[in-house]
Amino acid sequence: MKKEEKVAVLITTDNTKRGVFMGLIDPKDADKETLIAEEVRMAVHWSTDVHGVIGLANKGPSKDCRISPAAKKATIKGVTAVLELSDEALKAWRKEPWRN
Repeated sequence: MKKEEKVAVLITTDNTKRGVFMGLIDPKDADKETLIAEEVRMAVHWSTDVHGVIGLANKGPSKDCRISPAAKKATIKGVTAVLELSDEALKAWRKEPWRN
């Protein structure tokens, strides 16, 4: 499947894993508890100006967040939510802000 056919999403995982990720997935997989995603980044920390997890999907991370570099591909288990990213949010995730 081509990247053009993938959708950019924010992925949260259950309380035993506690991860928040951005990745590109096949839209037909959005309801699965285990996802294979490409261009995967992790939100290590997000600042209050983002307004939570939904803000990460809507506006994306700000300069005060900590976003990891991308892994080419990952299998994410224990998925609890999949939120489609806005175009603005995707651009912000790809900047990979990391405040020291």
